[in-house]
Amino acid sequence: MAGQISGVDAVSRDFLLELRSEEIPARMQAGARAELEKLFRREMEAAGVAIGDISVWSTPRRLALIAKGLPEATEAVSEEAKGPPEGAPDAAIDGFCRKNGVARDQLELRDVKGRNTWFAVIEKPGRATKDVLAEAIPAIIRDFAWPKSMRWGAASLSTESLRWVRPLSGIVALLGGKVVECSVGNVASGNVTLGHRFHSHGEIAISGAGDYLDKLRVAHVIVDHEERQDMVREGARKAAADAGLTLVEDEGLVVENAGLTEWPVPLLGRFDESYLDVPPEVIQLTARVNQKYFVCEDKNGKLANAFVCTANIAADDPAVVVDGNRKVLAARLSDARFFWELDQKTSLEDHAKKLERITFHEKLGTVADKVERVAKLARWLCEEKIVDADPTLAEQAARLCKADLVTEMVGEFPELQGLMGGYYAEKEGLPQEVCDAIRDHYKPVGQGDEVPTAPVTLAVSLADKLDTLRSFFAIDEKPTGSKDPFALRRAALGVIHTVQANNLRFGVATGDLLDFFADRLKVQQREAGVRHDLIDAVFALGGEDDLVRLLARVKALQGFIGTEDGANLLAGYKRAANILKKEDWHGIEGEISRTGEEDPLAGVDDPDLAPVIAAKMAERHANELSYTPEPAEKALVDALDTAEPKAAAAIAGEDFEGAMAALATLRAPIDRFFDEVTVNADEENKRAARLDMLLRFRDAVHRVADFSRIEG
Repeated sequence: MAGQISGVDAVSRDFLLELRSEEIPARMQAGARAELEKLFRREMEAAGVAIGDISVWSTPRRLALIAKGLPEATEAVSEEAKGPPEGAPDAAIDGFCRKNGVARDQLELRDVKGRNTWFAVIEKPGRATKDVLAEAIPAIIRDFAWPKSMRWGAASLSTESLRWVRPLSGIVALLGGKVVECSVGNVASGNVTLGHRFHSHGEIAISGAGDYLDKLRVAHVIVDHEERQDMVREGARKAAADAGLTLVEDEGLVVENAGLTEWPVPLLGRFDESYLDVPPEVIQLTARVNQKYFVCEDKNGKLANAFVCTANIAADDPAVVVDGNRKVLAARLSDARFFWELDQKTSLEDHAKKLERITFHEKLGTVADKVERVAKLARWLCEEKIVDADPTLAEQAARLCKADLVTEMVGEFPELQGLMGGYYAEKEGLPQEVCDAIRDHYKPVGQGDEVPTAPVTLAVSLADKLDTLRSFFAIDEKPTGSKDPFALRRAALGVIHTVQANNLRFGVATGDLLDFFADRLKVQQREAGVRHDLIDAVFALGGEDDLVRLLARVKALQGFIGTEDGANLLAGYKRAANILKKEDWHGIEGEISRTGEEDPLAGVDDPDLAPVIAAKMAERHANELSYTPEPAEKALVDALDTAEPKAAAAIAGEDFEGAMAALATLRAPIDRFFDEVTVNADEENKRAARLDMLLRFRDAVHRVADFSRIEG
């Protein structure tokens, strides 16, 4: 929260807490702010102190909290404790009294379910909020959870000594302008703090929460981390724009630079243009990771020989600061250029031979073994026309895709794996399709990442991920709970996104691996807004390993259920299913199961054949009727005779909207059937036939989706 805290402390009783230390790592500051607020709320709630607005800030050298409008004291409360029953041993009653701090004659007898029981009424007087805070502050400091912490000084010889992220040097604790007296270790609370390490000298007396931000601002400390972030972001943009350049936005760097400075001053500098021969990603990563610098682009969108650093001082001569940073960056860029040139002295093919020395997994061999598997799978994907790419180029790219793992550049910057291989391939003059595939075969690596579409890249990317999944499942190294050490969930999602984006038609897996894909697909579709019950309804059909076909069925089902026909058909289905379940009726389906006869529609994948078989099945059903059906019965049978073959043909032709439309024609007949026909007729032959009709209706619906999984 930016801005000044207003109000008169003596009246509003605002509370200020500042915990000052040596520099807090920037990456830990967001977590520290959350931890401070959490612990403060815990202590106040436990003591019964009502709290209103809380603001928490951080700088490299301090955490600060302001809680507005705390009460002067907590309210008195009366608590009751249930004790032993009347007649219990004296020792039990005396122990109860000691535990609750009351005398025996203060106990009351009350009836509890017909038995007299002793109760203690404990009156707790209100406490001054100042006293509550005096106890809370040490508890907060001692319970503070840092990712890493340290002990210091002579006291550090004891494991019981205070731990903090860096040596704690000061505590400001003021309630309504008055010091809340407390101490932690050898640090006592007070009303004085320190300003900027270079721009401020001596102690700064704080009157209360109301003047804290302003007094530190005068001392060149911007306490509000969000305000510092704004200064870094806007200042860096302006520095680039003033030089006719565009800043390469990097919000992570904004936050990090704000966490490294108390008085941020972005400055633009230049480095030698000759370094631009190095790939731009290398320059940007070198500047970002090693120096926390931004980079810039020229009017043509190309990387410029410029950087923006964030100083922590308002220098008299900014050029001196810039020159110092330029020299440090130049040394880093010189190292990067050395790696770039050294790596090119060895071909990617020779680099790839070194993969034989790197273990991929003790049960799966070396990285070279994995590359061999990926190369064969990439070629197979092309030869089977699953991916429309040149098999030879795909295999070549696969054999070189991991070669850059042993280069000096990737050893320095692992984030550049794949990317550097693509650059080195281009320098060797390899086909562009191969270069692109090496560069992009890891994609997509996360939500929102680009999905490969270039054919050769597609083949290698898919082969790499499928091999990883298949290999680890083969050795029973599957994700469990929240643990996924080999990132198999990410690999599966990568395959799913790739298959969807490119409409690839093939069976992705079998067995446990297919179930794993199904689980990942459910997660992905739920995040995309698809109802979980509709996903389950399609997955329940089982055996589907073509992700494109499966998702098309889910999409069609979602559209159908949203219509009036879909909703009413679902209601009819559930009524039919409930009757069949209550009667434990299996009918013809049961006969098929008992005799071993196959379902005539099972496994039909020929759109022309499906109607013929469905018609024969309908004929068999019709011939089994030993009585003249009622009009509503006949209407349902006729509707099924028409709908079943249409739905079967539509499914075989992957026209799932057509299959849903065929089902929709059953809506009116099934409603009429329930309105006009008594299913459990007195005549056994009628009852059996009508239950078979409901079974047939249910099975017809089940060929599209398992409607029992659909809610509503």
